[in-house]
Amino acid sequence: MKPVKIGVLGLGTVGGGTVNVLKRNALEIARRAGREIVITRASAKDLNRTRICDTHGIALTSDPFSIVNDPEIDIVLELIGGLSPAKELILQAIANGKHVVTANKALIALHGNEIFDKASAQGVMIAFEAAVAGGIPIIKAIREGLSGNQIEWLAGIINGTSNFILTEMRDKRRNFQDVLGEAQALGYAEADPTFDVEGIDAGHKLTILASIAFGIPLQFDKVYTEGITEITPEDVVYARALGYRIKHLGIAKKTSAGIELRVHPTLIPKERLLANVNGVKNAVVVNGDAVGSTLYYGAGAGAEPTASAVVADVVDVVRALTGDPENRVPHLAFQANAIMDLPVLSSDQFISAYYLRLTAEDKPGVLAEVTRILADHQISIEAIIQKEPNHGKTTLPIIMLTQKTLEHEMNAAISKIEQLTTISGKVNRIRLETLG
Repeated sequence: MKPVKIGVLGLGTVGGGTVNVLKRNALEIARRAGREIVITRASAKDLNRTRICDTHGIALTSDPFSIVNDPEIDIVLELIGGLSPAKELILQAIANGKHVVTANKALIALHGNEIFDKASAQGVMIAFEAAVAGGIPIIKAIREGLSGNQIEWLAGIINGTSNFILTEMRDKRRNFQDVLGEAQALGYAEADPTFDVEGIDAGHKLTILASIAFGIPLQFDKVYTEGITEITPEDVVYARALGYRIKHLGIAKKTSAGIELRVHPTLIPKERLLANVNGVKNAVVVNGDAVGSTLYYGAGAGAEPTASAVVADVVDVVRALTGDPENRVPHLAFQANAIMDLPVLSSDQFISAYYLRLTAEDKPGVLAEVTRILADHQISIEAIIQKEPNHGKTTLPIIMLTQKTLEHEMNAAISKIEQLTTISGKVNRIRLETLG
């Protein structure tokens, strides 16, 4: 059987790692795929740049469209990233009847519905395991390994930059800006870190996971995102004192009212496995009705961890090349005619417990005023820490944990608390999930 010919678009970190893995493990990969897999062409902006991979035997070009239009290429690996020209390249590859493997989470989250429709019409596959959590095979696990379950919820640390920052803030009591600067120096964060620290990157990934878990269309515009920029060292310390750790989570839940899609800082009990995922590592917990909770942990980025997922997709595509297109694993786990446009809840419909930190005047009756407002909104208090005021100050911090409540009730209560003359500044609010 003749070799399968691969065209790689982009020879940066992921592209270079993929070339290395495909070359180094060529024999083992062929044993698994059933056919030899050969990279014949690759594109890069700068053909003279020093690379992390050996491009010997690969025809290089600065024109990626020449690869997707090459009739000899069987599978296109889109590893450029971004929305354009990545989208145009993938659509052209589909039009030419080529299968595509991509690591592009933003493109899938924003334009995946269109891309999958066109791919299905052409009878080609779009594989995207590397788009979420790097080398962790979380998409395959949900789409195939857990296909006998109704997925009830999933929660994940799916952005390594934010996890690194929160880990350093906890372990070394550093502030956000200092750790962000180090993350940028180490290459964990971009010069503009907005996508990472404001939850946009995690939102893209959660969009994909939720679609596969619940059989709903991809709809990033309905994901609630909140970043970690307002988390202080004090919050980290108080959370620890209460038996919790703060993690930046992507959470998707299926409720009787609809689907919750949210990315935000979250207190979780310190004994949970997810609470002990540190540094730049990623982890996802998936809860199914039959299997219960399962945890997937590993490297969420990097050249070869991500290449591991890309190459696994290539093997899947090669295995399916001679199969019946009607019987392939669906792109989003559910058959295309079974995708259900379930309602996605707005943030004020979320149900969660909360951590509240407020600065109050050191005088009698203040705490009673606050608890009365919470009670008026049917919000029960689970725990309270009232600290002594610092020397010479007339205010003190009050920390509360509440039981679960509707978010719109919490929003209304916080608004009233902030209007009290005995409360200074904003009430700092962090959601709390037990993940039990």
